[in-house]
Amino acid sequence: MSRDLADPTPITPASAVPESVVAGSAVPPPVHAAAGDASAMEPRFASRRQRELINYVRTYGTGQVNELARVLGVSASTVRRDMIELQDQGLLERLHGGAIAAGDAATSSYPLRSNTHTDEKHRIAARAADLVRDRSTILVLSGTTTEAMLPHLSLKNELTVVTNSLVVVNRLAQYPDIEIVVLGGVLWRKEMAALGALTIAALAEFGIDQVFCGAFGLDAENGVTRTNLNEVQTDRSMMTAASNLVVMADHSKFLQRGPARLVPTSAITTLVTDTGADPAIVAGFRAAGVDVITA
Repeated sequence: MSRDLADPTPITPASAVPESVVAGSAVPPPVHAAAGDASAMEPRFASRRQRELINYVRTYGTGQVNELARVLGVSASTVRRDMIELQDQGLLERLHGGAIAAGDAATSSYPLRSNTHTDEKHRIAARAADLVRDRSTILVLSGTTTEAMLPHLSLKNELTVVTNSLVVVNRLAQYPDIEIVVLGGVLWRKEMAALGALTIAALAEFGIDQVFCGAFGLDAENGVTRTNLNEVQTDRSMMTAASNLVVMADHSKFLQRGPARLVPTSAITTLVTDTGADPAIVAGFRAAGVDVITA
């Protein structure tokens, strides 16, 4: 089965952001099935394990066989068999070494993530906002954790926020004292963010003081990793746009690893996480020279 990895819809920066985006339509709400509508109900799964597998893939948009085997506590061959059955039901698409969410299921990734570890994300966001300095220029990447930080930025003076995320633009538009710079590029609809060479070129025009980003996976040995290979080059360029990189990640991010490494641990200035993080993992980052803050 084929999958369109990039939706080539060009967007323009700053003043040309569509009114519909600013009005709040960038992230559509999840659709709930009407009571008694059997055709719209969640399909039946052969096991609880399969339900957990598809929930994982829907949440993160993708899943690697070895990672899912570890998370579910089963063998890799069991995960592969489950993936075949779920693909036959049209719930996912198998790729080499893993699977991605299929059809409309992929679009549910954002709302599912936004409702995961909510309390931890808000604590992390508040603490990360304390690191933002007045009269500075910061780069904010897309993600549910970084977006939780946005209301706190309204307390800063003479702040400029550069971003490739239309969700970030939408959320910040209500704060007139924040200068917003939108990086143009090719629109990746699943995350409502601009990607590609145009985004990277636009980024080079700005002097960035701090970069704030989330993470799919994070560990002291491999640094920050992610699953969507289509976004790697843009995210890597953005994360290295300043010498001060702040990574915001709840404790669950230490339990997973994506196939693509964005930046090594040595590139991270500060890691803001929650108190649920394994002390041994936190110690590993500190030993690598990262300033770790727990919230």
